[in-house]
Amino acid sequence: MRNWRRTRSTGDGEAGFTLLELLVVLAVLALLAGLVAPRVMSYLGGARQDTARLQIDRLATVLDFYRLDVGSYPTTEQGLHALIEAPPGVEGWRGPYLDEKEVPRDPWGNPFVYRAPGAESAFELLSLGADGRPGGEGEDADLSSGDR
Repeated sequence: MRNWRRTRSTGDGEAGFTLLELLVVLAVLALLAGLVAPRVMSYLGGARQDTARLQIDRLATVLDFYRLDVGSYPTTEQGLHALIEAPPGVEGWRGPYLDEKEVPRDPWGNPFVYRAPGAESAFELLSLGADGRPGGEGEDADLSSGDR
C-alpha cells in the first residue's frame, strides 16, 4: 500500500521548505517582534523608574540616619560619599551607612544629584533619568526626593 502523504521535493529526493515559505515565516516573526518589542521596552523603562524611586527613598532614609547621628545632613560638598566615609571634622559619625564601597548610581548608570539645602527641603536628591540631563519626559524625566 502506498503512503499518500504530501511532501515537497527539492529535486534530489529530500523534503524541505521553499525560499518563499521561509520568507513568509521570517516576515511573520518580524511583524510579531515589531508589535511586542515596544510594549516590553515600556515595561523595562517603567521598571527602571520604579527602581530609581526606591533607591531615592532608601538613600533619603539613610540620610535621615546620618542626620540623627551627626545633627545635620551632609553638605553639598561632602555629598553622598559622607554616607560611606566620615567627612573631616564631623562629630558623631557612626557609619558607614551604606554597605556598598561606592555611592550607588541610578538604574541608568548616572550618579544621583545631591544638594543640601534643597530648594524646598533640607536636602534634594534626584536622578536625572535615562538621558542624564535636567528635565525631560517619560523615561528621561527627573525623579526627586521631593516626590516621595
